[in-house]
Amino acid sequence: MTGIAWHLGLICGLQRAGVFLGDADTVIGTSAGSVVGTGLAAGVDVEAAVALQREPATDPTRTGPARGAEWLTAMAVLLDPSVPPLQARARVGAMALAAGLDEQRYLARMAELVPVTEWPERDLRIVVVDAADGRDVVLDSASGVPLLRAVAASCAVPGLMPPVTIGDRRYIDGGVRLGAGADLAAGAERLVVIAPLAAIGRDRIVEEIASTGAAKTLLIEPDQEALTAFGPNFMDVSRRPAAVSAGLRQGSALADTVRSVWT
Repeated sequence: MTGIAWHLGLICGLQRAGVFLGDADTVIGTSAGSVVGTGLAAGVDVEAAVALQREPATDPTRTGPARGAEWLTAMAVLLDPSVPPLQARARVGAMALAAGLDEQRYLARMAELVPVTEWPERDLRIVVVDAADGRDVVLDSASGVPLLRAVAASCAVPGLMPPVTIGDRRYIDGGVRLGAGADLAAGAERLVVIAPLAAIGRDRIVEEIASTGAAKTLLIEPDQEALTAFGPNFMDVSRRPAAVSAGLRQGSALADTVRSVWT
């Protein structure tokens, strides 16, 4: 929730300074980025989206302490260097499948967050991970997957939300790759990566960016003031106003830097 708010604030701050990331040829969204990327690709009113983040709201994905503990366990598996990444993701997927959370209830609540119902015309790619074997899958308008299910799957944090059914498979948060999906932009000329949780996998994100061969690249992550605004629980909806304000501030401060890469 705080990642979405900061991300929206950042894009809005840049837009106010005359830098429009919405004109990207391709938008790749992972986890919180799938929600924001969908809105960006669909051309939603960013100012209105930011205003919404400032309003009091009920967290549509609120979970209790036990669920939070399961997420921490999942992260410990993913960050264990002795476990091969694909195997670690499969283990986490098994944990998510065993949690027994209500998928239909989750989908209904996620519908409140997804700003549009149909895939936009712009090239939008959403990253998910197969809960059974840990492989990553990129969904787009040609995949035949409903947009809501694609975004909900990409946001399905293991231990907090249930895996989402697509066809005969179930999928979890694309963020378990512990990167930003930047490697999926291979061949891009210019690349801007916005990563609310870059602190968890910064080295991997840097490797992803380098692998694309893009001539101009930039990684944007929350500064210390923004991280403080997030607080210790990234699902705390009460932190949204502070997080979106931090994003607006960073967007304004980084406008010239982003402009030098993007234009």
